[in-house]
Amino acid sequence: EVQLVESGGGLVQPGGSLRLSCAASGFTISTSAMTWVRQAPGKGLEWVSHIYPNEYTGYGNSMQGRVTISRDNAKNTVYLQMNGLKPEDTAVYYCGIGFGLGTSRGQGTQVTVSS
Repeated sequence: EVQLVESGGGLVQPGGSLRLSCAASGFTISTSAMTWVRQAPGKGLEWVSHIYPNEYTGYGNSMQGRVTISRDNAKNTVYLQMNGLKPEDTAVYYCGIGFGLGTSRGQGTQVTVSS
């Protein structure tokens, strides 16, 4: 069974950093594109970043320059390092398989940016 479990969210002050993790099971991330998306309160899903099997990365406009996506194939885990967080980054963050909004997204992890 394919499963993705996100973790690492929390409450952080503006300007702070968080590293989100996405632990995968039931498939191997090394042969899959993986994506991060987010959903702010009252809004739709927004693509944040993806990483290809060949390590090529892409970033959405809203967080480009402040986030870095990476993967650890040995741990079957994808990460999203977020720096310079802003209140408007408050959202539930999901990882998924593939590009764009992805598929088989997990339950998400809440990120709240507030002073």
